[in-house]
Amino acid sequence: MSPEELQVRHAYAEVNGIRMHYVEKGDNADRPLALLLHGFPEMWWSWRYQIPALADAGYRVVVPDLRGYNETDAKGPYDIDTLRDDVVALLDHLRAPSAIIVAHDWGGVLAWHLASTRQARCSKLVIMNAPHPRVFQRALWRSAKQLRRSWYVFFFQLPVLPERALTAQGGEGVVRVLRGMAVDKTHFGRAELEPFVQAVRKPGRATGMINWYRAAVRAGFRPGRAVGSGEDRGSYGRVTVPTLILWAMKDTALGYDDIVPGTERYASRLEIQKIEGCGHFVQQEQPQDVNRRLLEFLERQG
Repeated sequence: MSPEELQVRHAYAEVNGIRMHYVEKGDNADRPLALLLHGFPEMWWSWRYQIPALADAGYRVVVPDLRGYNETDAKGPYDIDTLRDDVVALLDHLRAPSAIIVAHDWGGVLAWHLASTRQARCSKLVIMNAPHPRVFQRALWRSAKQLRRSWYVFFFQLPVLPERALTAQGGEGVVRVLRGMAVDKTHFGRAELEPFVQAVRKPGRATGMINWYRAAVRAGFRPGRAVGSGEDRGSYGRVTVPTLILWAMKDTALGYDDIVPGTERYASRLEIQKIEGCGHFVQQEQPQDVNRRLLEFLERQG
């Protein structure tokens, strides 16, 4: 698959002090809006298999490059409140009071934070292989196994070296990350991953994406500490909108047993579905299964 085949519309918005790039398909304003948030080390292309499926099902699909990624400005700060406010400002730009939020990895952490602190902007929530921030905070300190799995978080605190690892050989570091975590590598051919390579080669983008991790560690992964800051400190709300977790069970970075059980404490209408034999980048590795489950959930929830 190539980006041209998707026939998406590319657009830019001035939001929260940055110029944000996004793609859109099914742009009828009367359609329900589905906002798709990518993770690390990706960009809008991560959702190449979900964009047409959702558009064909009648949804207006908008997929941004998040702060620091691809065509969106690589300008700080990168704290979770600022990242959430980017999404809120994008919804304002789209004149959308709320949206279905579909998110993976860091985009999923951001979606949890959005739903916990600005829940009125979320109509439904679909999270793929991304822990609730409170559950993850506890797991890092209570589970030696998860702490070992998260070694890269601490590597990313080093200066320069993480950026060099990602951009090695002209961006092949990103290919190694994506392919290396896949069980079935069918959708991880070199040509199909080329947009990710081009994205990380853009000036400042490797540093921008790694700065998400640096900002998170500076905020403190300590049990009991509020994830947000300012008006949100101590006010992390229970998510009451319909919520689906899709979890690829062969994720080598995030262990299901350590960071998924307990999420029900923070989401009252939670459904969890496991996808066996699949690696971390679930929506790319098993797109047909993910799309079926995603659409069934959205249709069932009305």
